[in-house]
Amino acid sequence: MPACCTPGHEHAPVLTLAPPPPAAPPSRVARQLLALPGGRFLMGTDDPDGFPADAEGPVREVAVEPFRIAATTVTNAQFATFVKATGHLTEAERFGFSFTFGAFLADEVAAVSRPVAGVPWWRAVEGASWRSPEGPGSHVTDRQNHPVVHVSWNDAQAYCAWSGTRLPTEAEWEYAARGGLEQRRYPWGDELTPGGRHMCNIWQGEFPVLNTGADGHVSTAPVKSFRPNGFGLYNTVGNVWEWCADWFTPGEETSRAMRGGSYLCHDSYCNRYRVAARSSNTPDSSTGNIGFRVAAGPAQATRNAPSGLRRR
Repeated sequence: MPACCTPGHEHAPVLTLAPPPPAAPPSRVARQLLALPGGRFLMGTDDPDGFPADAEGPVREVAVEPFRIAATTVTNAQFATFVKATGHLTEAERFGFSFTFGAFLADEVAAVSRPVAGVPWWRAVEGASWRSPEGPGSHVTDRQNHPVVHVSWNDAQAYCAWSGTRLPTEAEWEYAARGGLEQRRYPWGDELTPGGRHMCNIWQGEFPVLNTGADGHVSTAPVKSFRPNGFGLYNTVGNVWEWCADWFTPGEETSRAMRGGSYLCHDSYCNRYRVAARSSNTPDSSTGNIGFRVAAGPAQATRNAPSGLRRR
């Protein structure tokens, strides 16, 4: 697991108590999802800028059934509604800490945080959670329409159970993120900044010492920032990593797959804001740059193969 992207827990996953059942069948969350027709598409990449060790390739034809998916990642406001309805306590809150980018911390919080070995820009911060992304003294009051972060895969599953949704498979996620474009590097094409226009929220400058914020953001951006792709999805690359349903490596049930990259990605060390890029973390881990979006409808690919892919 590339800790530069998202540090995580090194122990076995902690089991989360089953969430309360939804109060009513399909909720407003599920009714607001975009309907996609599914079909065959070319998944993965042989891009020389890719990471073969992450199993981005080879390019292969994959089929997905029709399904529905959220236009945006789950917001702080949406997650707060879930917590209010269920009393859910996230794993970051249960552990008492989560991982946060050190430059965002107040001096007094940074002074007592623990740097992550090998990637000291990441800090284990006591009291960091979805409510307080930078630890004690921080809050999400003015970030209601930003993606919720510091949520584990298990937390995302709890939200899905409550809302009558599920996490997308990797195949569904990539099909949706491509927006109908075949084998393009980004959801809008092959050029990162066409005509000099920023299309996503990633790091500009010199990582990890200087982020110029040229795209308008240095941390998370509102979920409908930038233009949507051809299917109407916003911020499928950059902003926050998104949990998917699949195990990262079929047959090795240790880490769950994540897609999309985050606001901390930079081509000098983590060029994973490409559509085909992948990463992973343990199901109980949380950081300040991991969120999720939900899906619904058939997940035939997940039922047919441990990898979440169905080939033809």
